Amino acid sequence: MLDEQASAPSATSPTGSKNSRLVVLRGPSGSGKSSTARRLRAQLGRSVALIEQDYFRRTVLKERDVPGGANIELISTAIRFALDRGWHVICEGIMHAARYRDMLDRLRRDHVGGTTFYYFDISWAETLRRHETRPQAAEFGHDEMQKWYRAADQLGFTEERVIPEESPLDDTVHRILGEAFSESAAPQRADSAPGG
Repeated sequence: MLDEQASAPSATSPTGSKNSRLVVLRGPSGSGKSSTARRLRAQLGRSVALIEQDYFRRTVLKERDVPGGANIELISTAIRFALDRGWHVICEGIMHAARYRDMLDRLRRDHVGGTTFYYFDISWAETLRRHETRPQAAEFGHDEMQKWYRAADQLGFTEERVIPEESPLDDTVHRILGEAFSESAAPQRADSAPGG
């Protein structure tokens, strides 16, 4: 299913506008990325596209997370599509630095508007504890999570703001709203979102 083209970097070109915002939430499974992304979108409204790594990789492509996986460029394409059509984007997922760094770096360089990266820094013990409370606990367990876990897996090419494991959800959402979607960067679209 994968061919040599899947891992080839796409041509770089400007994306989005000076008013668009791209927020990337990365970190271990169970760290609160999805809850944070969904809460942000609920507060910001229909001007924000939510790009979830798991949805593209597991649901759309039914692909394992492998180096050069097709989901990497599909995620990039979806982000660019949304930014170019007036949406702000919140992208969330584990997105291991070794596999996703190049794609995220291209987006960082190409995005004309504001781009903010967050890394959810959570210990292995806390990852396991939180996983036990999630609906996904029945889908995958300790062994799979241990394969996915990378301590301090930051990107290294840009300041990636750290969300500590003790940060409550409300505080995390408030922080990101203030840093990435401040008054001067408040999400607004010139037209209404598709669908009315």
